[in-house]
Amino acid sequence: MSVGTTDKAELVADRPVSIGRMFADRVDATPDREAYRYPDGSAWSSLTWAQTKDRVWALGAGLLALGIEHEQRVAIASSTRIEWILADLAINSIGAATTTIYPSTTPEDVSYILGDSETRVVFAENAEQAQKIIDHRSEVGALTKVVVFDDATGVDQDDDFVLTFAGLEQMGRDLLAERPSAVDDALEVVGPETLATLIYTSGTTGRPKGVRLVNDNWVYEGAAVDAFGILSIDDLQYLWLPLSHSFGKTLEAIQLRIGFATAVDGNLDHIVENLGVVKPTFMAGAPRIFEKVRAKVITGVEAEGGLKKKIFDWAFGVGARVSRMRQAGREPGGLLAVQYTLADRLVFAKIKERMGGRIRFFVSGAAALSRDVAEWFHAAGMLILEGYGLTETSAAVFVNLPHDCRFGTVGPPAPGTEAKIADDGEILVRGPAVMRGYHQRPDLTAEVLDDDGWFYTGDLGELVDGYLRVTDRKKDLIKTSGGKYVAPQKIEIIFKAVSPYTSQIVVHGDGRNYCTALITLDPEAISEWAEQHSMGHLSYEELTRSEAVHELIQGAVDQLNQRLERWETVKDFEILSHDLTVESGDLTPSLKVKRKAVEKKYMNVLDSMYTP
Repeated sequence: MSVGTTDKAELVADRPVSIGRMFADRVDATPDREAYRYPDGSAWSSLTWAQTKDRVWALGAGLLALGIEHEQRVAIASSTRIEWILADLAINSIGAATTTIYPSTTPEDVSYILGDSETRVVFAENAEQAQKIIDHRSEVGALTKVVVFDDATGVDQDDDFVLTFAGLEQMGRDLLAERPSAVDDALEVVGPETLATLIYTSGTTGRPKGVRLVNDNWVYEGAAVDAFGILSIDDLQYLWLPLSHSFGKTLEAIQLRIGFATAVDGNLDHIVENLGVVKPTFMAGAPRIFEKVRAKVITGVEAEGGLKKKIFDWAFGVGARVSRMRQAGREPGGLLAVQYTLADRLVFAKIKERMGGRIRFFVSGAAALSRDVAEWFHAAGMLILEGYGLTETSAAVFVNLPHDCRFGTVGPPAPGTEAKIADDGEILVRGPAVMRGYHQRPDLTAEVLDDDGWFYTGDLGELVDGYLRVTDRKKDLIKTSGGKYVAPQKIEIIFKAVSPYTSQIVVHGDGRNYCTALITLDPEAISEWAEQHSMGHLSYEELTRSEAVHELIQGAVDQLNQRLERWETVKDFEILSHDLTVESGDLTPSLKVKRKAVEKKYMNVLDSMYTP
C-alpha cells in the first residue's frame, strides 16, 4: 500500500534554491519583525530579521576571512542558544556545511567526527567544549581554528588557534568594509544540492555515521510545513530542542519559511518557567517532556488529596468525555458543555496558564508518544500533534494536523513525500527530505537507499486512511523463546502513562521465555512521594531499594499487565539505583533510550531475573 500528497505537492515545488536564499528572502519580506528572542542575563533580548542578517553576514564574512570555501565543513559544538543559530545561518549563507556536535559527545567521538568530516573550523560553546577539541588537535589535520561563544578564559592554548565569537564577527565586518558583496557573492553559487549539514547519528555500536543533508532537504522541510497551513507568521515558537539534532534544524528551517518569531533557550530546567514568561503559541518537544509535565501535575494533586483531588478527578473525567467527542468530530453540548466550562475554570485553565496560556498546540517527535499522555493533554484543552521522521529524512516527514489529529498515529506524509509499507511491515519513505547518503560510506548508504529512491526507515508500521501508525523499531522487536513476537515500545509507552513516579523503562526478553524490565525512578516525583510517606530522609539510591517503593512500582506493573496480551506481560523487574542520562551514554541527546547500550551495560541485572 502506498500513499502520497500530490494534491499539495505543487505548493512546495516553487521553493528557494538554498537556506541562505530562504533566509535572505525572509529578511527582505519582513525586515523589522522580531526574529529571535533569547535570555540575556535576567531578561530577554530580541533581534529583528534585519538585525539578524547584519550579524549573520558579519559572521559569514568572518568565516570567509578564515579561508572557508564552498561545501567545506564548519562544526558547532554547543547546546541550543542564539549563537548556534547565528553561526549555522552564517555557515550556510556562504555555502559551507555545518557539522553538528552535541555538547555531551565524548572527546574521542568529537575527534572522530571532526576528522571524518574534515572540519576546518569549530564553534565551541565554552572553554570545556573548546578544550575537548584542543586536546585532540593533532588528530584532526584539517582543523585551523576554534571560535568560542563564551569567555575562553582557562582554555589551554599557546597560539592563535582560539578566537572569540566577537573577534570573528569583527573580522567579518573588516572584510565587508573592503568587499561589501563578499557574502552575497558566496551565496550566489549555493544550489539545492550543495551540502548543508552533516549530522552524525548517535549509534549504540560502532562509530557514528555522518548523514549528508543538502540545502534542498531543509528548504523542502520549511515549504512542506508551510503548505500544511498549520502555522502563521503571527505564531511564537519556544525552542529548546538540541539544534544538533535534525528535529531542531527542521524547526529552524520552518521559521525561515513562515517568518514567526522564536524564543531560544536550550536549558531544560527552565522550560516550564520560560513558557510562563514567553507565552508561546507552539512548542515542539520529545515525549519525555510531556510525560514529566503530566506526572508532576498528577503527583502534586495526589499529594494534596481531599477536595482538590476530587475536583481534579471530576474535571478530567469530563475532559476525557469531551476529548472522545472531539476526536470523533463532534462538539459537546447541553450539560456536558456546561460541565466542561466549569472544569476548565477550576482546573484546566490553571494548567494552561503554567504553559503560558497561549499554546495552540505542541508538537511531539524524536520518539513515540503515549496515547494516554496525548489524550490527557487533550482533555485539558491542549493538543499535542505527534510527528515522525529520522535524521536521514531531515526529521519531519509525517505530522498530525490540528483540524484532523488522530491519536495513535503520526499523521499523513508531508506534501511531496511518498510512503509505503514493505511486505515485512517496514516503513519506506521517498521524497525531497531524504538524505543524499552517509558521508564516505557508500556501502552503508546502499543498505538503506534503493535505486528507486526509497529509504528503508528500520521502523515497522501501517498506513490507515493515509495516516501512519508506527509500531516499533524493526531491530528492537522481541521474539521470545516460545516464538511469540513482542513490541517493547508499545509496553514502555503504556507503562510511562500508568506510572507518574518512573522516568524510564526498558523491556527485555529477546530469546528469553518471558519479558522483564529495567526501571528508573523520576527523581523529583519519587522525592515528593517519599516526603508524603515519611521517607524524605532517604536518598534516591536508598529509595530504589525500599520495599515500599518496590510495592508502588509493582502496582504500576500490575496495571500495565492488565492491558497486555499474556505473552507480553512483564514477569519481573529491577529498579536501577540511578536514572538513565545522556552523559552516561544511556540516552540520546533527544532523550531517546539507547536500548542495546542499556541492555549491554545491565546484562548481569537482566540475567539475574532469569536465574532460578
